[in-house]
Amino acid sequence: MAAKTEQVNELQKKGLEAAVQLAQLSIENTQRVIEIQVAVAKSLFEDSVNNAKALSSTKDPQEALQLRSRFAQTTAEKVFAGASEIAEVATKAQSQVNKLVSEQFTASSTEVLGAIQQLFRGLPIADQNTLNAIQSTLDTTRTAVEQMTRASSEAFQAFTQVQVPATTGKNRK
Repeated sequence: MAAKTEQVNELQKKGLEAAVQLAQLSIENTQRVIEIQVAVAKSLFEDSVNNAKALSSTKDPQEALQLRSRFAQTTAEKVFAGASEIAEVATKAQSQVNKLVSEQFTASSTEVLGAIQQLFRGLPIADQNTLNAIQSTLDTTRTAVEQMTRASSEAFQAFTQVQVPATTGKNRK
């Protein structure tokens, strides 16, 4: 019984480690997004001050219109660049989270199935047909879990590859 308790404790420990890794990824990516937002806001503020100074010193209406037009264009470019950077951070974060969850799911499933298999081996079941049926069920379950994990990883990768150009503007003409 102590061995089973140790197995459960080990599974819980690994789950906690994965949760900590997930939290760390979340914190790091949130920090990066905030850094991008602060940099863009600071740059836009500085540009606004410089633009206001330039506009206050001009007397020509055409020159003022050109300054406003350049300022609007520069502002839009900086906002879009910041949004693109944030989209790239989000895409990378999605990929990292998917990888972590897939690895954790696969490892946990394998360990749980192994523990179940070990449990059944320790039971006093005399009928070999019953043991074979249990083993076959466990093998089928393991295969199904592996296929499901592989399929979800492939689907997520395909989704991420489609989303990256759309969010970063790299596919625009």
